[in-house]
Amino acid sequence: GVPVKDEAGRRGGIAASDAYAALQTKLEELDAYTHNVLHQFPRVERHLLCSDMRGAMNRMQRLLATAWKRRQKAAALFDMDVEIEVFRGQVRKACRLQYITPQRLDVWMRHTNEIGRMLGAWIKHETEK
Repeated sequence: GVPVKDEAGRRGGIAASDAYAALQTKLEELDAYTHNVLHQFPRVERHLLCSDMRGAMNRMQRLLATAWKRRQKAAALFDMDVEIEVFRGQVRKACRLQYITPQRLDVWMRHTNEIGRMLGAWIKHETEK
């Protein structure tokens, strides 16, 4: 058959581009949710924990784009996996400091865990090549 190419013209496309698009969408949803929640944090945290969490979201988005563009994707994917773990810790810290309720923690973690599962599947696919 004819090799499948994605919109950037790379081989192997459809499944990979669908996975990237789905992960990108979930990351954007998490970013929007994070943005809304951080607006409700105490003013004193605006330049501390909030800033760190926004930075983590930006790094995750950058690492996702990096992984998508590179031929050797595994390194960027592992770096993104580490960033997700750091973000999880920051979310738990926000709950410990009582900036968010346990219910909000649950919702935030569900969003984050879903991204982690999708990323884990992509890492597994890349390391089995």
